[in-house]
Amino acid sequence: MTSAHQPWHAANLVALDLEGSGAQEHHDEQILEIAAIRLVAGRPDMTTAYTTCLDPGRPIPAKPWISPGLAGLALQGQPAFTDIRDALLTRLHGTYLVGHNVGVDWRLLHRHLPELAPAGLIDTYRLARATDLNGKLGLTDLLARLQLTAAVTSAAPASRPHRALWDTTGAALLLPTLIRRHFTSEPTLQQLLDVAGIPSTPPTAAPTATPSTPANQGTLFD
Repeated sequence: MTSAHQPWHAANLVALDLEGSGAQEHHDEQILEIAAIRLVAGRPDMTTAYTTCLDPGRPIPAKPWISPGLAGLALQGQPAFTDIRDALLTRLHGTYLVGHNVGVDWRLLHRHLPELAPAGLIDTYRLARATDLNGKLGLTDLLARLQLTAAVTSAAPASRPHRALWDTTGAALLLPTLIRRHFTSEPTLQQLLDVAGIPSTPPTAAPTATPSTPANQGTLFD
């Protein structure tokens, strides 16, 4: 187990992103796509990146918040969530999950995979809020402002913004960039958690709306 007093990049970190059918569906929300990328020495290991679309078992209405290419019957014939449960447990159990607004992804994943127990959650959105950055703090906005967009596209050329692999790669590259901006020296895992960590126990009741858990989900491009 990684000590909280070791450098942050020594931790067992996995960047994560899910694309879902919409928070408006509440407990009926389905996972449409998922990606997970290990961070090795603080950098995404694309050679072992995991991504898959999932068949929700029904058509997905085309809505502004549905990611490109996932609506209608586009996912028919893809694996079902039950087909990848073991793979997710193997890759994610006991790790620190990293993502932009990772609490949103974690609540959906926990609903479908309650036996998964991560070591903790690290939110790049929360870290960005604590850093000297002005303007919009959405993932694509930050990647553009920090000149990381081309690097993400190069690392995940088969994906695109607002799809799971692209957004996961973006969060994995954003994390060390924000760390360098926020901290004056290499932080320990505990120091990073103090700034960017969020609880990994989802609330039993519906959360009050916050910037990371909107009551009415907007478009992909807000």
